[in-house]
Amino acid sequence: MLSHLHMECGGREREVVMKAYRKSLAIGLVLVLGMYILGSSAGFAEEKGAIVGWEKDSAYNKLYKLDEWDSFKGDVVGFKQITPLKGMSPGVALLVRDGDSDEVVSVHLGPSPFVNPNSISLRKGDKVKVRGVWAEIDGKEVFMAAKVKKGDYYEYKVRLTKDGTPFWTMSPEELARERADK
Repeated sequence: MLSHLHMECGGREREVVMKAYRKSLAIGLVLVLGMYILGSSAGFAEEKGAIVGWEKDSAYNKLYKLDEWDSFKGDVVGFKQITPLKGMSPGVALLVRDGDSDEVVSVHLGPSPFVNPNSISLRKGDKVKVRGVWAEIDGKEVFMAAKVKKGDYYEYKVRLTKDGTPFWTMSPEELARERADK
């Protein structure tokens, strides 16, 4: 397009067209950047607001005790929405039928904005091994997952196994490092 302008326009005309072109580019860039910044900050605020009660030092995450580290095997029954403690934002649990006891265990995966059941490669009937910790909430035993493994090749991680840090509390840079270390 610009080479076409070079051929058809004289010197002064070309200068006017190029000036208008640069000005429209600058305005477009400012608009795009403005929308990006507004969208990013709104998304960030919305995302952070959507994990109320799921923060790293929250009462809920204090229930994740490494000395309770355990694992069990079972079959996926489905997913359900949870609100572990009063005042928390909604989260997602994986329901797993324990292979030993035949009991259905509520496996807490994390806050809803972080965990999307439709993007997880786990379906009803899948055989899984779940690792994490047992906790008691409102008189019921729940399992707070660090990772869910299906077969030899699929693993869904939501916490660091070394210290239980939830992935949803990590910065984008920390998450990128964690994913690169796989």
